[in-house]
Amino acid sequence: MSPAVKRRYDNSRRQAQSQATRASIIEAARAQFTEHGYPATTLEAIAAAAGTSLPTLYRLFSSKRALLKAVLDVTIGGDDQPIAFSDRPEVQAARAQTDPVKLIAAFARVGRDFMDRSAPILHVLATAAPADPDAAQLAAEIRRQRHVGQSRIVAALDGLGALDPDLDPADAADIVYLVMSPDAHRILTVERGWTGDEYERWIARAFGALLRHPPPRETPSGI
Repeated sequence: MSPAVKRRYDNSRRQAQSQATRASIIEAARAQFTEHGYPATTLEAIAAAAGTSLPTLYRLFSSKRALLKAVLDVTIGGDDQPIAFSDRPEVQAARAQTDPVKLIAAFARVGRDFMDRSAPILHVLATAAPADPDAAQLAAEIRRQRHVGQSRIVAALDGLGALDPDLDPADAADIVYLVMSPDAHRILTVERGWTGDEYERWIARAFGALLRHPPPRETPSGI
């Protein structure tokens, strides 16, 4: 008689269930934070909205701050993949543009898509920061990351020889940081009622002020 063969344990189904529960909790937290604000939202309310238990929530997210960070990561990135925003395909494609006008248009689209996803939860974070140290710390880190990431737009334009020579690159980076800020987006789309298309066109026009005149154009291949 041949010896018994031990069956290898397959935990793929359990992992899939855990990922689905995690996604459900993140979505419930995003909705609760947006509707009620970060300080007023309890983990008990999030667990109930997600249809899961509080111990399960704590197993997947050790604290309310950790859950808020997960909500921010997924919302900013657009999914739960561990890919930095600067490494996302749409950002890489924008940076790869060799025509400065096309590069600006591509980043205007990236900025519009980013705000479409992230503006509500970023507003939650901004309003919570003055009263909550955890929210304040996360808000400061996001601002830092945003400035670093958006400075690469200026670096890309400078690399193409398209940046206005009378404009200091550090000042240009600050201008991009302002134009693509959640505050500017909220003023235009919420207070003034601009559409997403209007907001996107405004970004492109504002970035056009960074260019030397006339801007250099993409060199056709073979020339």
